[in-house]
Amino acid sequence: PVPAGLPGDPDPEEAVSDDSSRHGGRVRGFPHERGNWATHVYLPYTAQEEFLELLELLVSHARSFVPSLAAMEEFHLSLSQCVVLRYHWIEPFVRSLRERLAAFHRFYCVADQVKVYTNQNKTRTFIGLEVSAGHFQLLELVSEVDGVLEEFDLPTFYKDPSFHISLAWCVGDLAGRLEGQCLRELQDIVDGFEESAFLLRIQWEQIRCKSGNKYFSFPLR
Repeated sequence: PVPAGLPGDPDPEEAVSDDSSRHGGRVRGFPHERGNWATHVYLPYTAQEEFLELLELLVSHARSFVPSLAAMEEFHLSLSQCVVLRYHWIEPFVRSLRERLAAFHRFYCVADQVKVYTNQNKTRTFIGLEVSAGHFQLLELVSEVDGVLEEFDLPTFYKDPSFHISLAWCVGDLAGRLEGQCLRELQDIVDGFEESAFLLRIQWEQIRCKSGNKYFSFPLR
């Protein structure tokens, strides 16, 4: 047996079991390997009570088209794909992110356009709120995050990203059921929701990186 505690190995309690039944039947985009840490850079969004009320309206309506739809429990806007870091890369990766993101100021986005997404391997479908204002600032952030990913020879973000906050998800490719009539009706709910223009104008205050079970925050100025 390989001795424990080699550089690059996670602590034993940080090892991950790959049981899809523990996370709603979701399938990993890549297999888990010891010492590989799934890593993601994003803008975290803390949902207010009014946002959760809007979420409940949208999900309950969409379930008449796809009953298996589940509301998200946490909300964010992605600035990277989910990539794999070796354990000993985490510290230099985070240090490089911190240096590149240090000059950025807080800014606002408007996320008010309902859109349906599927992941790359078509194993999950999402309903999200797409950004309609603030795109330029997000592209600037992605450019810096991409620079760090390139340093580690990791995949960069999508070339023409649709920045969005995911609201709900289901297993499988069910986009066909959610687009068209359902999508139009969900947009009507958003447009008619009291103070939606104020509610969906979001100020971003920090960037976050999640690597395995570790979180790193980068406050915007």
